[in-house]
Amino acid sequence: MKKLFFIITAFMATTAVNAVDDNTVEIIFNGSSVSVNVANNISSYITYQNNGAHVKLIQSSGVNDNVGEITYNLSGTSTDGEFYLLGSYKTTIELAGLSLTNPSGPVLNIQNGKRVAISAKKGTTNTLTDGSNYSDDLNGCLHCKGHTEFQGKGTLNIVGNYKHAIYSKEYVEIKNLTLNITKAKKDGIHCKEYFLMKSGTVNINGVGDDGIQVELKEDKPTAATTDHEDEDTGNFYMEDGVLTINNFGNNAIKADGSVTISGGTQNYDKNAVIEYALGINNIVVDDLRGAIYDLNGRQMPDDKSLSRGIYMIRKGSQVKKTIIR
Repeated sequence: MKKLFFIITAFMATTAVNAVDDNTVEIIFNGSSVSVNVANNISSYITYQNNGAHVKLIQSSGVNDNVGEITYNLSGTSTDGEFYLLGSYKTTIELAGLSLTNPSGPVLNIQNGKRVAISAKKGTTNTLTDGSNYSDDLNGCLHCKGHTEFQGKGTLNIVGNYKHAIYSKEYVEIKNLTLNITKAKKDGIHCKEYFLMKSGTVNINGVGDDGIQVELKEDKPTAATTDHEDEDTGNFYMEDGVLTINNFGNNAIKADGSVTISGGTQNYDKNAVIEYALGINNIVVDDLRGAIYDLNGRQMPDDKSLSRGIYMIRKGSQVKKTIIR
């Protein structure tokens, strides 16, 4: 049994009439309005509000392994809309034929620090476009706080007019889908921890800064791991698929860590790849003299003139600071 909710906007009332599966929330954009249909078995865990076609959904902290993962199915069209999700349990955002523009902020604003799967449904084309000015200090047309995993066998097109096309505060993984970034004022994809392309097709064109930039999330990087569990290296990995990057302002790929290509097809200027982790340099601090020395006892220059690399500043056996140059 399903439970149907209605949203009445200042312009018109919309009623979702299609039943949805358990653990599913269906969001349909239609011009200046949006309808939300929540499966009955999770209705006590989802609240929402809207202003026109800008909809904010709050997923209760009570969602856990017993409730299970919730899927948000997005479809329809609006030239002035937004999907905002607040939650604290892993979730899936399914794009099922969505064309959405937000003139005043990100199109998908996902404030969830857990694993977030962005799935483009097979046979669908989905287009996200943000505005050139934001009312909030956010970083991308698709802005995600958590671990962002792109998947599905559909197509996702993104235009980033304000800053990055895709911004993830944690890692980004890509599998199967076709991702087209046709414009970004800054980076096409900007993420932290690591970037992993397993398969699929990614086309990045017309970005003001870097095609893909990978940053460390914390001051102290971790070691690389086979399954990437809890990894924070700033590394870029490509295992398969096709990656094309054209018309970028600075670099095709920029990584705080290293760039590892083990398969797939790369169509970009290989000379436009920056790896900051050419080596990890361990250095120590002489508190009395205020000087920095490497482990061989040689005095190092000040931070601003350090050569490219990762420098681990240690005091005794503890890492006190990490400098990335």
